[in-house]
Amino acid sequence: MLKFFQRQFALTETGARDLGKGSLYSALVNFSLMLPVGLFILLLNELLKPLMGEGLPEHGPLTYAFLAAVIGIVLFFCHYLQYSSIFLATYAESAVRRISLAETLRRLPLAFFGKRDLADVTNTIMGDCTALEHAFSHAVPQLFGAILSTLVIAAGLLYADWRMGLAVLWVVPVAFLLIIGSKYWQNKVERRHYQAKRLCADGIQECLETIRDIKACVMKERYLADLDEKFDQAEQAQIHSELITATLVTGAQAVLRLGLASVVLVGGQLLLEGKTDLLTYLVFLVAASRLYEPLSQTLSQIAEIFMVEIPLKRMQELAAQPVQAGETGHTLQGYDIVFDRVAFAYHENEPVLQEVSFVARQGEVTALVGPSGGGKSTAAKLAARFWDATSGRITLGGHDVTAIDPEALLRHYAIVFQDVLLFNDTVLENIRLGKRSATDEEVREAARMSLCDEFVERLPQGYHTVIGENGSLLSGGERQRISIARAILKNAPVILLDEATASLDVENETKLQMALTALIKDKTVLMIAHRMRTVATADQIIVLDGGYVVQAGPPDKLLQQDGPYRRMVALQSEHMSG
Repeated sequence: MLKFFQRQFALTETGARDLGKGSLYSALVNFSLMLPVGLFILLLNELLKPLMGEGLPEHGPLTYAFLAAVIGIVLFFCHYLQYSSIFLATYAESAVRRISLAETLRRLPLAFFGKRDLADVTNTIMGDCTALEHAFSHAVPQLFGAILSTLVIAAGLLYADWRMGLAVLWVVPVAFLLIIGSKYWQNKVERRHYQAKRLCADGIQECLETIRDIKACVMKERYLADLDEKFDQAEQAQIHSELITATLVTGAQAVLRLGLASVVLVGGQLLLEGKTDLLTYLVFLVAASRLYEPLSQTLSQIAEIFMVEIPLKRMQELAAQPVQAGETGHTLQGYDIVFDRVAFAYHENEPVLQEVSFVARQGEVTALVGPSGGGKSTAAKLAARFWDATSGRITLGGHDVTAIDPEALLRHYAIVFQDVLLFNDTVLENIRLGKRSATDEEVREAARMSLCDEFVERLPQGYHTVIGENGSLLSGGERQRISIARAILKNAPVILLDEATASLDVENETKLQMALTALIKDKTVLMIAHRMRTVATADQIIVLDGGYVVQAGPPDKLLQQDGPYRRMVALQSEHMSG
């Protein structure tokens, strides 16, 4: 049973065990709620004795007051056990689920994030987890508990009087079949609702991320009109989904209430025929009214469980994604990076790299150049195992990078990409990200080498100025310099530079090149640049075009060949002189 719960509801072993206990305690609560009914029947039996000529009541009011107090205490403890085993355990399991998903995301290759948009992933962690949290605290254990208690109570009623028992119970399978039989319909409208909500969330996030471009292109009115339409569609989908679910649940609950009418009719007939007594008749009336209450709630719980199937499957799909793993302890023989017949594709049948082979040696600068879309940035990211190659082999210091844990591998790398990511924190802490144990003085020295001093002095609180989300208070060049400062501070043996100075003017680029010269000494450097003057001093040039290595060698030798590198240099020289 535990394995079934784990597999069906994506639970840990502890969560499955807590769900089982919660179901048992929910059944216990339902049983305990029958105790007041039993007390009422005892009291009624005592009151009817004089009318039936059976003498005076045997117990006084104090006895029944005492029993009522005992029942109250029992009810309290039963509900307390239910609350502890369901609500507190559910919230603990939800925390484990969110952390587990976050850990899975942390270990996924970046190729996954290229296929899934951020709003969708965020909604899985936040929205889907919240939906499951509510289902497991308000629906699933109560459903199993209600089924268990109903089966036991039904057996007792049928044993007491099978005719009146059938009158009480015939509506139960009819009501449940009405809900279960419409599962496909409910799931269909809920999928539409879910898709509409997702499109709405995507639209909001896109608007926030591109607000400057929207305003710059004078597209605000049109974009907001499209966003309003998505809101309207999401609202209509929610109304449609809730209307259908509410109609089915209310209809099933109405069918359930017909059971009370059946008890009245069947019991009245049996009473007139003398086949039952008044007390039994009253007992079934009271039991029926009490029995239908948890069943009525169960019908709503079944509908909610149907609705969480979609987020549950999404979470299971995310949790089942293959993660990048590898050994954390490894010994490297130097820091040469070797590409051996490497091929890679972001999407099937759309290769980005094909049969790429080259060696980036320690102590040398290897520059990747070529037209846009040639595979330069992809090759650099494969070297750091942001993705895993489709075929071929990439090694660092003689070790296959796919055999090394990604986080352990990245300790050897300092990376400066063209797209800089900064945090809503101070300049000091954004640079310290390169080396968390660095002192303030070490951070300031790295900032000085990357020419950050020039703009930091103009900030209100200097290095302690909070620079906004993703460095929104800084220019592109200033953000780039902070990224370079991080790399200088980290001082890793392998350096990846992807258009590291693209956002800088010629004067600052020249100054930073001098700083980078000190940084790259005795290190393995893989550099990507479109400006040919940036790579003119490189030890080796690798020209990538269409995913293939079309030319390789020192820059002076490549200039002597009639090839793409010489043409790129000539083209840029003409452009600059013009």
